[in-house]
Amino acid sequence: MVSITLSVPPEMKQKMDEFPEMNWSGFVRGVIGKKTEELDWRKRMLQKAKEEESLSAWIVELVRNGRKGRYEELKKMGAI
Repeated sequence: MVSITLSVPPEMKQKMDEFPEMNWSGFVRGVIGKKTEELDWRKRMLQKAKEEESLSAWIVELVRNGRKGRYEELKKMGAI
């Protein structure tokens, strides 16, 4: 396992020392793990959205082309 050094203000260290039962290293490790999972999920979702962007554009164009002339068609039929 890799070690990192974390600096905290002296006042914070004093408060941390008031709770010797707390595993601060484990706590920080858990918080970092959770945040990296969240950021990784966000990165994957943005990538997926980017990959699907061309599909979305194609679908929008398909719908627009399908609607072309529909207004005039309905108008001729007396529906409008």
